[in-house]
Amino acid sequence: MAGTTDLILHATEEGEGAPLVLLHGLFGSARNFGTVQRLLAQQYRTIALDLRNHGASPHARPMNYPSMAGDVIETLRQRDALPASLVGHSMGGKVAMHVALAQPDQVTRLVVADIAPVRYPPQFRAHIAAMQKLPLTPGLTRAAADAALSEAISDAAVRAFLLQNLAVGEHPAWRIGLAEIRTGMRSIESWAPPPVAPYRGPTLFIAGATSNYILPEHRPRIRALFPTARFVTLKNAGHWLHADNPTGFVAVIEAFLTDGG
Repeated sequence: MAGTTDLILHATEEGEGAPLVLLHGLFGSARNFGTVQRLLAQQYRTIALDLRNHGASPHARPMNYPSMAGDVIETLRQRDALPASLVGHSMGGKVAMHVALAQPDQVTRLVVADIAPVRYPPQFRAHIAAMQKLPLTPGLTRAAADAALSEAISDAAVRAFLLQNLAVGEHPAWRIGLAEIRTGMRSIESWAPPPVAPYRGPTLFIAGATSNYILPEHRPRIRALFPTARFVTLKNAGHWLHADNPTGFVAVIEAFLTDGG
């Protein structure tokens, strides 16, 4: 998987022990796992990565799962952190699945948080368009940026999440690679597994109780690619389950990592 196009990703590392890698979702970053990482770092060498075009990692095309998975493997190889257990949320869950399928010997255990290996309908393209249209005038404040996005993005919580990626002040700028993400949205929404055998290592899918990202009809597809998959529904959580119920999320992961199965 590794090659000349693989990027070395920005990482936040805490703790000691067996490597446990955290992969965020679209428009997110490693810091989204702040509370979760601190808790898991009590037992594991936790490595939270900024995927390409996100956080402090380099911006590059293409924005697709083979490229993102290659970045993860190469970054972990350089940090002497392989094999590792992977925890991926949403887009990061698809990255984690791709890594496990393409490089099964490098993945000890796999945790996929609120995503399935299926194509999802386009729902974030309008967000990107609104973000790209935001006037980045000197002196821009977060409040002004929030107001400018409110017509296109009605949910205040979603706007707050997106605006974590905006540097305000005299030289406002988006930290993420909006152009690269926009070009790659069709790939991000879809799913095409690598042409290899299923991943037979221990696998856990965690769904948010109020989320509809993992549906009963997805289970045959999941089991075809991950025959040992188990399923847990996390109470008091929606799609951003690691933020909605971090202690419950950590408890489920820790039980899975230590069950010996």
